[in-house]
Parts: sequence; C-alpha cells; structure tokens
Amino acid sequence: MSSNPLSLRKRVTLAIVWLGVLAVMGWLVARNLHPSGDLREFMPKGQTPMQKLVLDEMGEGPASRLLLVSITGRPDADLAALSKGLATALKHDSRYTQVVNGSFDAGALDSKLLPYRYLLSPTLDTQAFDAPFLADQLQQRLADLGSPAAGMLEDVLPRDPTLEMLKLAERWTPADMPPLLDGVWVSPTDGALLLVQTRAPGFDPTAQEQAIAGIEDALHALPGGKDAKLALSGPGYFSVVISAKTRAQADGIGFVSSIGFVLLLLLAYRSVGSLLLAGLPVISGALAGIVALMLWFPQVHGITLAFGFTLLGVAQEYPIRVLSHRRAGENALASVRMLWPLLLTAIASACIAYLAFYASGVGGLQQLAVFTITGLLMAGFSTRYLLPWLLPVRVRDVAGMPWLIRARHFADSLPRPRWLPWLVAVVAVAMIALAPGSFWQNDLAALTPLPHDLLQRDMRLRSALGAADARYLLVLRAPDSEGVLKLSEQLEPKIDALREAHALVGAELPSRYLPSMATQRARQQKLPDRATLQAALTQAQRDLPFKPDGFAPFVDDVETARAMPLLDPHTFAGNPLGERIGAMLRQRDGQTYGLVTLSGVNDPAALQKLAAGSGGAVQLLDLKDSAESLLVGYRTRILQALLAATLLLVATITFALRSPRRAWHVLAPMTLATFLVLAVERMCGIEISLFHLVALILAAGLGLHYALFFERDTGDPAEQRRTLHATIVCVLSALLVFGMLAVSTIPVLRAIGLTVALGVLFHFCLSILMAPHVAPRAAAGEGGTNA
Repeated sequence: MSSNPLSLRKRVTLAIVWLGVLAVMGWLVARNLHPSGDLREFMPKGQTPMQKLVLDEMGEGPASRLLLVSITGRPDADLAALSKGLATALKHDSRYTQVVNGSFDAGALDSKLLPYRYLLSPTLDTQAFDAPFLADQLQQRLADLGSPAAGMLEDVLPRDPTLEMLKLAERWTPADMPPLLDGVWVSPTDGALLLVQTRAPGFDPTAQEQAIAGIEDALHALPGGKDAKLALSGPGYFSVVISAKTRAQADGIGFVSSIGFVLLLLLAYRSVGSLLLAGLPVISGALAGIVALMLWFPQVHGITLAFGFTLLGVAQEYPIRVLSHRRAGENALASVRMLWPLLLTAIASACIAYLAFYASGVGGLQQLAVFTITGLLMAGFSTRYLLPWLLPVRVRDVAGMPWLIRARHFADSLPRPRWLPWLVAVVAVAMIALAPGSFWQNDLAALTPLPHDLLQRDMRLRSALGAADARYLLVLRAPDSEGVLKLSEQLEPKIDALREAHALVGAELPSRYLPSMATQRARQQKLPDRATLQAALTQAQRDLPFKPDGFAPFVDDVETARAMPLLDPHTFAGNPLGERIGAMLRQRDGQTYGLVTLSGVNDPAALQKLAAGSGGAVQLLDLKDSAESLLVGYRTRILQALLAATLLLVATITFALRSPRRAWHVLAPMTLATFLVLAVERMCGIEISLFHLVALILAAGLGLHYALFFERDTGDPAEQRRTLHATIVCVLSALLVFGMLAVSTIPVLRAIGLTVALGVLFHFCLSILMAPHVAPRAAAGEGGTNA
C-alpha cells in the first residue's frame, strides 16, 4: 500500500502554515474591505454626455436622493411639533442637504447672503420700492401683526418689511403643498409630512441606510417621538429595503444549504477530516479573489462579492473530484496527478467563460471576472499542489458501493442514438421561437422585489407632497451656467402654462433658486439709493404706528444689495441653497446642463412638444426608457464578449483533448443544455435578463465538468463509477443550493437559482446520454474496485 509521502508532523506543519496564510488574508480583508453599494457599477458606462448624465441622475440626481417622510400615530398638534423638531435636528446633520416640511425657512440664506434676497425675489420685476408700494406693504404688515403669525413676524419685520424671504420660501416650496397646521404640513390621512434630501446617492444602500437610521434616531429623541410611527419612501429607501431583503434571504438560504452541503459530503465520504480539508481550496479561492479585487480596484462592490461567491461554487467540485477518485491503497498525490489534465482543462475553460464579463466594459462585471477567475485559479492549484499532501492515507474506495454499481449499469444501458443531439436542438429552437412574450427582459422594474404596499405608499406620499417624479427630467443645455439660467427663465411661463393645463403638477427650475445675472442686474439697478429709499419709507410710514427708525436694517440691506457683486453658483457654496443649485447644474464635456425635476407628470407628450420647440436646447429625459436602452446596448456587448469566449473555449477544449470528436462529446451537451434551459424558461413566460445570462455561464461551467469526466473512457469500470459518484455529489450539492434559490421571492435570486438548477439537470442528463459507450474491455471487470 502506498502511503502519504509526508510524515504526520510535516502534514500538520503544512496545515498550520496554510491556515496561517488564510488567517492573514482574512485579517487584511476584514481590516481593509469596505464594500460599495452603488448599483450604477452594474450599469454600462455612458458613451455620450447625455448617457453619462442619465447614469448620474439615477444615483445622484435630486429626485433619486429624495426621501418622503410621514409621521403618524399621535394627535395632529403633537405631529406638528414632531415635524418641527425633526426638521430642526436634520438641518444640523451633514447627512442631509435639504429638509422641507412647509414651515418658513429663515435660514435658507445665511446672514451674509441675506441682502441678496432682493436680487433673487421677482418683486422688483413688477414693482418699485417707492412710497405707494412700501405704504401698501406696511399696511399689510400691520394687519399681519394682529394675526396668529405675529410672533414669527416680529423678529423679521425690521429687516424685511416686504417679506421677500417669505416670498422666496414660498417660491422654493413644492407646487402642490399638503395642508398646513401650525405652519407645517399635516395631512388628515398621512400625518405630518416632510421631504428630506440626502447627501448620499440614492443607489448607495449602505449610506442610505445610515441616513434613514439618522431620521429614526432624531425622531425617537424628541418628546413623544418614540410613540409616533415613521413611514418612509423614495428611491433611497427602496434600495435599503431591496438590499436588506436580498441579504436576509441569501443568508437564510446560505445557512440551510451549507448545513445540507456538509451533511451531503459526510454521507458521501464518511470522513469529517476529509470534509474539513476539502473546504480549504474553496476558502483559499474566495480570500484570494477578494484580495485581488482590493489590489485591482479602488472600491469593491457588495454585489460583486455576493455573485462572486455564487460563481465560485464551481470550485467546490475540484476537491470533490479528488475525494471521489481516491483509490484504496493509492495516495492522494497519485490520484490528483491522474485527474489534473482534466481539472486543468475545466479550470481554464471556466476562466475563459468568465473573461466575457471583463470584456463587457462594465465596472461591476469586471470586478466579478477578476474575483471569480482569481478564485478559481487559487482553488484549482491549491487542490492540485496543497490538498493531496494533507488528505488522510486510508480512504474508502467509493467504487465498491452496491448502489453505485447499479447506477453505473443503468447509465451504461441507456441508448445513445446519434440523432439525439439534433432532436434536442430542433426541439429547443422550436420552443424558443414559439415561446410567448418578449425574449429579453428590458423592464428594470420587473426585477424589483418591492411589495405592492410599498409601491402604493410611494405613490400616495408622492402625490400628497408634490414630490419630484423619479422618472421624468427636463435637461437644459447651454455653453455655461448663465446660458442655462436664461433658458430656465424663458421656460418658466411655459411651465406655468402646462401646470394650468394639468400636464404636470410642478417643476423645479434652476432659475427659481438662482436668476440669471442679467435678471439680477436689472433688479439691482431698480434698487433705490439710501436717501431715496429713506424718503419713500418716511412717506409710507405716515399715520402708521411704526417707529421712525424701526426699519433701519431694511435700508442697510438695500444699500448693501446695490453694491454687492452678482450671484453665481459658486457664491452659494456651503449654503443650503448652494446644495440645491449644485445638484441642478452639471458640467460635462464643455457644456453645462440644467436639471429640471418634475412632479405629477400627467402628459409626457406635452413636455416632449415643449422640448421639441427649443431647437435642441431642452430635452425631455425618460429615465426609465433611457436606462433600458442603455441596458440593451450593455447586453449586446456582453453577448459579443460571450461569443468570443465561446470560440476561444471551443479551441481550448479541442486543443486539450487533441481530438475534434472528443471535443464534440464535451461541448455539444453543454451547448444543448444551455439552449434547453432557455427554451424551458421561455415556454414558462420568463423573459431573459442579465442575471439569467450570468447563471447560464455558471451552469455551463458546471456542465463542462460533467461532460469532460464522462467523456473520459479509462477502460476501468471502477474508475467510471468513481466518476459517476463525484458527478452525482456535485449535481446534488448544486441542486441543493440553487434549488433553494429558485423558490426565493427575490426576482434576481430566483432567476439565478432556477437557471442553474435547470442547467445542472440538463447538463448531467445530456452528458451521460451523449458520452461514448463504455468500451467492451471495461465491461469485463465490472466487479473490481481498483485500476
């Protein structure tokens, strides 16, 4: 009997060193890995300025960063107080750039910018600060002081008797406001309502989760806040819900399938030691893949890790093959040497397939390719050069199992007609051609796992708040920001006309917050000098109970505004208004783009007509259609990369096997099984998405293993039984994991699980049916267990 060439002491030393290296790698990963959650990493890179703008808006645009907040569960008076307290707390938190709850925001302009209110407000477009106008304003203020709003006005009246800041606050408030109670929005059905804009991108679940936690903590810290009920909606909230739901189901499925996998291997090999050692190559591959990502890319995406561990499932077959092919009386090193040519071919073939992801040019898929290829190489080579030295010397040869002998007899007795591949091909193509519905899944909304009640809540809150539509966007284009602001001013009356025609509820134009310099200059020139204003004010105060010098701060501000330089977007830097303006003006490739968010779009055709009449300066973006058109181009590039990978794979298999006929026996089952999976899914009405393509590649990688080993005719029936045993263990382990994913309620997980589970079954069956018949010399020694 041949023994393990290493002594027990050296085996233990090797195991300790291997585990030590893994521990160091794990420590580095735990210390330095900070996964990103921006889903745009899995979208194609924009090729044109407009495509780049679309991708930016999907994650960083104002509409995507907007959280809709509802507070209920308390009396209306308490809700109003909670709304005020929450708004105050959030305005002092750097995680939020804007908080609107209907109340007058005296801090929208800081004190040093406050004189600019006369350049920002449209009052001077139609009025002059003369005695008649000021007298009318002071008469109104006198009436206001006798109203419930007197407390708010007393502090601002000396500096702002015309209430320009209040006019600006109204101008900057959403068009279709909910009812006001005690100065804040309180709806009879939805409670206290707030609009909160986060600094973090909308498609960054980690940052959005922190922002949502901040809102919850701030509310609970208020008196009575713990008894109130908080409801949120918006793209950022949805990204958190989707991420949490996906993670919970994936973790649950992973836990159950891991236990099942361990039990399966214990049943298959009856050795705890072998089971533990067999996990080392897969763990090595996973850690090596993460380290490669950290070295190759500035930031690692969380989805890359989730999908990568799934794709790395191919690597678990390497140690399984070694365990199943161990012969009694033969050390593991000899077994691995015999298997290595086929294992190396399988590893190279899988890596070639995953290279298609890198060729796609999409950041997330390129990360996926680096992680998976590195992991497969590490798992494969550690199986070849490390694992055999650690495996136990004494093993049970699985070839002697009675049930396995019967199973192999059954497999050998199956007919293998030459016409079978052609029949399968014709049936699969016919099924695909006759399947109902569209072949490709282009509707991104169909992939969301959001429950219906959350979508209904979003529609209700969005309608109540007049919040920006997450789908439609007007884009204004000009050489510079001044051109965009002028264009925005020209659009204002046209937008107002569309509002009156109920084509939309409202629009957030850049010029509502920052007029063009031409408009500011015209308003500035209409401001009277100190002497003229003081004379007009003295005349306006006649017979009114105001102190003669009570409006000195007002006179000072007007005089200051007359001499101040005109405002531009940079002037607002660090101011709440500056955050808003910065989000609405974008620079790209020598052009400036102004983003007009829309709310309550009822007639997209009317907006399209408005854009068509601008000579190309205004464009209506349907973010949903734009994203889906990008997805189509993205998929085309992936399919082209897959075609190139397929040709390279054919060449690799043919070269490795030194025979086109043998290559046919390997590649034909894999190809036909892939088409069969597509045919079955399409006949079930399933439209094919990117995730189905990823899963098809994974299933093909698994199926290639089956076909490679079934094609091998060693002339030894015992070895053929070992091949069948290894393949059955691989198939059952894959079905265990992906079969559970197939019943998930998450569309993405379900797509991957169903596709791989079907692929594994079809690959297994076709690999057996299309493998060459057992050679007659093999049948003679059926009772033996050794080579």
